[in-house]
Amino acid sequence: MRYGGDNRSRLLLVTLIVTSLFLITLDLRGVQLVTGLRSGTQSLLGPFQRAASTAFNPIGNFFSDVSRLGRTRAQLKSLEDQNAKLRASLIDRKSTDNQIKQLKSILNLAGTGGYKIVSAKVISQGMSGSFSQSITIDIGANAQLTRDMTVIGGDGLVGVVKEVYSSTALVLLESDPGFRVGVRIAGSQEIGILSGQGTDRATLQLLDSQSSVKVGDVLLARGSEGGKPFVPGVPVGVVTAVPNSAGLISQMAEVKFFTRMHALSVVAVVVKAPVVDPRDSLVPAKPTPQPIPTVTVYVTPAPLVSGSFSPSAKPTPKK
Repeated sequence: MRYGGDNRSRLLLVTLIVTSLFLITLDLRGVQLVTGLRSGTQSLLGPFQRAASTAFNPIGNFFSDVSRLGRTRAQLKSLEDQNAKLRASLIDRKSTDNQIKQLKSILNLAGTGGYKIVSAKVISQGMSGSFSQSITIDIGANAQLTRDMTVIGGDGLVGVVKEVYSSTALVLLESDPGFRVGVRIAGSQEIGILSGQGTDRATLQLLDSQSSVKVGDVLLARGSEGGKPFVPGVPVGVVTAVPNSAGLISQMAEVKFFTRMHALSVVAVVVKAPVVDPRDSLVPAKPTPQPIPTVTVYVTPAPLVSGSFSPSAKPTPKK
């Protein structure tokens, strides 16, 4: 039986070899039989190939997408990091521009008033152990600061130095309810005491019962002996309301500070008072009102109707 099986295997092998040689010979001689067989085979297998491609293409695409997913996530992370850096750079640029603008205003104010100053950055703002409204600046004894020095901003008075440390200092803001400063009215030179109220408003009390104040009056710091705690001439605020003072010993008024406490980023400490009192030279200029544009309206008359017009004849009365 084993020999019979070997014979059949040999016979099948010989048959396949002969058939192959036969087909190769026909193909070399250009016989269309092989071409037809190829075409028929392709036509027969084509639908199966398309079905297999349709079935396995999504699987191939899935594995391709999975391989690309890691690269896509890495690209998104890189773009997010770049976006965050650009935003941080933009914020820093805006902050720097704002500090430069404030510093220019401070230098202009100090130059006009004749104050010798040391500039400082505001590093914190809020409540302290002793005061409800204060700021901390980044200079202290290292810049020869001492207590009771005047602190100014680009728009005027900010406050006074209350505590000095090696490299920082605590400044009491003029808006603190415990803050008091002697002021005078620009022009009339009437004097009074300004008291902080914890907001951007303060209360003015004139010292002379015969003195008067009106809305729009500008208040300047009177100055202290030796320039401490206040140097003279620093703008403080403007009168916004004058309530009825009947029955009071002296007149009262509501004042709005020139300095915006919440927007402070750069300030200056006056380390030396001016030789000459600047008087009213630091009064802020009033904004110039914008002219109202003139509008000229041209009216075109209605066209006249040409032609003649005859009144209708009056009716003749009957006899």
